[in-house]
Amino acid sequence: MTVNKMFVLKNISKTYGEMRALSSLSLIVEKGEMIALIGPSGAGKTTLLNILANTILPDSGEVIVDGITLHAYKSTKQFADKVGMIRQQFDLVGHLKVIHNVLAGRLKDWGFFKALLSLIIPQDSKIAQSALEKVGLKDKLYERTSSLSGGEQQRVAMARLLVQKPQAVLADEPVASLDPVRAEDILYMLTKLASEEQQTLIASLHSVEYARKYFKRIIALQAGRVYFDLPVEKVTEELLSSLYSLEEEKQHE
Repeated sequence: MTVNKMFVLKNISKTYGEMRALSSLSLIVEKGEMIALIGPSGAGKTTLLNILANTILPDSGEVIVDGITLHAYKSTKQFADKVGMIRQQFDLVGHLKVIHNVLAGRLKDWGFFKALLSLIIPQDSKIAQSALEKVGLKDKLYERTSSLSGGEQQRVAMARLLVQKPQAVLADEPVASLDPVRAEDILYMLTKLASEEQQTLIASLHSVEYARKYFKRIIALQAGRVYFDLPVEKVTEELLSSLYSLEEEKQHE
């Protein structure tokens, strides 16, 4: 039964040329879970998130999202109701005003002409205002997005997800480009909003410290495989040392 399962992956593999990004990887993620994805660079974290987001397809294996296999989703809108993604680069249009970037989360629900009209006269502006208020940017509604700081732009990306209202949020290195203070602020807000909205959250992180502080389950990848998958309190220094030392040994072979 997959009623309470947001993601089920069965023997997923993905290669890029001669490089194997994921190898026979299997995972189950329950609805509402908060998961940190860690591991050395090149371990397969981004590839895994992109497969969960349906932006790339695995070479083999099966991916089930909320009880439905990926190929069975009939439209972009249907899948956007299930999964949203936030990236290190924010995926915002810098020359547009903040309100337009936030309302991009509504495109799945709009027809072509409403979307076009919204570039001139923003539609559903109260929804955008409400989302921006939740992320502490209610006074930035009509600011040019590129004029905002990195932390503020990441908040705009979170507001866009609030407008989209997916059941699951995937975050690919969401704080990699931010200083420690702003990184903590963003992770606190990201996990708080996911909890309030009863969303599943999976975030890839370089910082083990952040993974331990803000998440309840840690999945570690090494060379495209699951190295460990444990509740945060069971992740020991020995495991972490082994996870990253394996990569160091590989680099020096």
